[in-house]
Amino acid sequence: MDTPISLEAPLRAIGELLERHCQDAAIVVVGGTALNLLGIVSRTTRDVDVIAVGNPTEGFPPSTLLPPDPLPQHLLDLITRVARDFAIPDDWMNSAVGGQWETGLPPGFEQRVSWQRMGGLWIGLPGRIDLILLKLYAAADDVGPASRHFKDLIALNPTSDELQAATDWIRTQDPSPEFNDIVAKVVHHVLEASR
Repeated sequence: MDTPISLEAPLRAIGELLERHCQDAAIVVVGGTALNLLGIVSRTTRDVDVIAVGNPTEGFPPSTLLPPDPLPQHLLDLITRVARDFAIPDDWMNSAVGGQWETGLPPGFEQRVSWQRMGGLWIGLPGRIDLILLKLYAAADDVGPASRHFKDLIALNPTSDELQAATDWIRTQDPSPEFNDIVAKVVHHVLEASR
């Protein structure tokens, strides 16, 4: 998806369709969608990044998270339908970021998720520290102060302790000295930009 768009209306449409069919789905989103829903940034985004799914029961959000690949078939069907209805690409909601499960989510990630409900769609939003960890990781992988990940990290206004915690976690993901040098540079720029 090349052109950023507002994705709140398509998310609401998914929730309404699920509710109409007496179905539920639960997704945990990260990236620009999570930051928008939390009111940290106000910008369009290219897609909805689903990092986890769950099985809601009896009107309550899920208590356990699972890798999002593959997304549940009934949700995939609605994603395609909403893409057609809103004239947006079919991959407007995707689980590409779910690959993070292979190397590990931040410790305690699941317990820090807060839930919002849009009809039959439960949307999980990661805790602040998790957003900082994941955004620093993404910013280091997409170097430059013009990157949206770097700008999002600035918007989160992380403390030096939070950035240190993020750096420590990233070392468990990619311990190479070269990547650690890039992370250190991003941290330095973030601290400079916050002054």
